[in-house]
Amino acid sequence: MNTLEIAQERKLVTAIPGPKSQELHKKKLQEVSHGVGTMIPVYIERAHGAILIDVDGNQLIDLGSGIGVVTIGHTNQQVVDAVIEQVQKLTHSLFTVTPYVPYIQVCEILNRHTPGKFEKRSALFNSGAEAVENAVKIARKHTGRGEIAVFDHAYHGRTNLTMAMNFKAHPYNTGFGPFAPGVNHVPMSYPFRDPEGMTGEEAARRAITYMEKRVGAESLAAVVIEPIQGEGGFIVPAPGFLKTIADWAKKNGIVMVADEVQSGMARTGKWFASDWEEGFEPDLVIIAKGIAGGMPISAVTGRAEIMDASHPGGLGGTYGGNPVAAAAAVAVLSQLEAGGVFEQAERIEKILRPRLEAMKAKYPVMGDVRGRGAMQAIEFVEPGTMNPNAKAVEAVSKHAHQNGVVVLTAGTYGNVIRFLPPLAITDELLNEALDVIEAGIAAL
Repeated sequence: MNTLEIAQERKLVTAIPGPKSQELHKKKLQEVSHGVGTMIPVYIERAHGAILIDVDGNQLIDLGSGIGVVTIGHTNQQVVDAVIEQVQKLTHSLFTVTPYVPYIQVCEILNRHTPGKFEKRSALFNSGAEAVENAVKIARKHTGRGEIAVFDHAYHGRTNLTMAMNFKAHPYNTGFGPFAPGVNHVPMSYPFRDPEGMTGEEAARRAITYMEKRVGAESLAAVVIEPIQGEGGFIVPAPGFLKTIADWAKKNGIVMVADEVQSGMARTGKWFASDWEEGFEPDLVIIAKGIAGGMPISAVTGRAEIMDASHPGGLGGTYGGNPVAAAAAVAVLSQLEAGGVFEQAERIEKILRPRLEAMKAKYPVMGDVRGRGAMQAIEFVEPGTMNPNAKAVEAVSKHAHQNGVVVLTAGTYGNVIRFLPPLAITDELLNEALDVIEAGIAAL
């Protein structure tokens, strides 16, 4: 059966997880390191669009997109075709030994569409964390400085350096230290929890004061920020925050880095979440997840003079910009350039946001609804307070999973449910998934 024949409908034929998934999970526990956790022990066999089919034949609505990876949709036909064609021609040669065309094509498109009108260069890697590490390397090489600044509630990865850059220790960092030095955490703009009425500019000045007094501007190589924080709970900084930080960084010779791993590639209704902040032009942009429809590839794109600071051979890696993954990325990026994809993110927001706002007005356990495009979230609180309510998130997500809707949790306090549906999801599927989630909230 061709994957494209999968009906875009929720269908439960067993309890979740089903008997075959339960047997596989026993084998997983026997054979796979217990450090590799599983949120839902449901084993997926096939997928298309916004539907996952497990080994028991259950069809689940996917509101997570593999944590923002299959933004274009599961088994997107152009991505599948590109991978098949490329894998028959060349699977590997290593770009830094004998280069190939798809790598250059990816860089060319990214250089065209990342924020800023200046001349750009790109370099390709494998994962988001690897791209973050390379962005820091590049900034340090360019500036000759060693310190970097990151923000409260941030998440940047699971490597040694990126664990140091994360805000929340558990589960990402616990017991894995010591971590890389030279990382400084500064206050983030968090409109829901900041003092009432605090503007983006005021929040930025708070962060700048910390950087100047605690670190010293002359010591900073880079400021690294997610324009919309991912694991931190889809925190959207107040307007003016990003630009004020960037203006200060430019004045002090500091490289401004936007980590768009989760928020980029049409997820918010624009190429990058950075595009929503007028006048904000980061020097470097970190790209991964949604760039290649499920194939592992990442990138750092930015100002030519910064990207060229490294000596030849200073950037690269055995699999960086693999030809098959690069071909998949070209297939995704070409669809974004062709038009019609950004409108899907806008369509999803027009369904998601009003329904979530209506729920918030009805259920006092919902403290905040926020996000952009097809990147929305609910922050749960104890009714009548600002106290985080992680138990509510646990109950609602469990209800959703048992009823065939895959949702993701997030937030420093574990009290956020985030929505990252594939842009290919139908209105009917999205509304049905929201019905399930609302039933879970009502049951609280």
